[in-house]
Amino acid sequence: MRSSNPVFSRRGFSRDNGYAGFNAAPQAGAPAAGANPYAQGTAPNPYATNPYAPTGAPAPARTGAMTIDDVVTRTAMTLGTVVLGAALAWALLPVDEANLGKSYGIAIGAALIAFVLSLVQSFKRKPVPALILAYAAFEGVFLGVISSAVSTYIGPGVVMQAVMGTMCVFAGVLLAYKMRWIRVTRRFYGFVMAAAMGFLLLMAVNLLFAAFGGGDGLGFRSGGLGILFGVIGIILGACFLALDFKQVEDGIAYGAPREESWLAAFGLTMTLVWIYLEMLRLLSILSGDD
Repeated sequence: MRSSNPVFSRRGFSRDNGYAGFNAAPQAGAPAAGANPYAQGTAPNPYATNPYAPTGAPAPARTGAMTIDDVVTRTAMTLGTVVLGAALAWALLPVDEANLGKSYGIAIGAALIAFVLSLVQSFKRKPVPALILAYAAFEGVFLGVISSAVSTYIGPGVVMQAVMGTMCVFAGVLLAYKMRWIRVTRRFYGFVMAAAMGFLLLMAVNLLFAAFGGGDGLGFRSGGLGILFGVIGIILGACFLALDFKQVEDGIAYGAPREESWLAAFGLTMTLVWIYLEMLRLLSILSGDD
């Protein structure tokens, strides 16, 4: 599918690589053999065109096919790059009064570069590890400066709370997905995408009002509304984690090439960054209200 992340649109595993996602049109007639058992009765089979699904049997393991170890390894490398970039930015870009403007400028520049790199990767037919790791490095710089500022001006414990909160959301969604309390269907995908588009549109409008009208714009970043939208943002991030898990599970089951594990790592990293930022903002508002 062309799966979409709360922050950026990104390409999913491609049909010509042996994996088709939620947006693949099902063929007429009965579902193909090897169809996803969790999609039966809930959504049309999106894997009818999978060339690796033989008649009458599940897709066999292939040499060079993606495994869960590949996904874990690539995700650890990508997240590790984010953490390293954040640590270096925290140490080398001070946010005291004398350097705050300069550090913020570098952080915004890093965020823009990360955004551009993510767009370039999303239009590539195949994952480019160098692009993904470069995105992670620049994203880490942005997160490091923002986190340092929050720790300095709001509270030193907020950053650690946001990290722990992000880990708890990840673990909770993973458990719910493995227990099948969350069932990712075509309807679930459509609902999450519509909600995310509405959320981002409201945030963009609020940013415009803040830029041209001053203050907090429409009030979506502070007070009661800020808390509400922070919670909504975290819930959306959790929903996108479920979509990411589904993508990984089906990619492994239907023989996606090993290189596609970089796309899985890319998507999981962006989703976790989204959740961390929303968690950080929510905790900052709550700390400011104390």
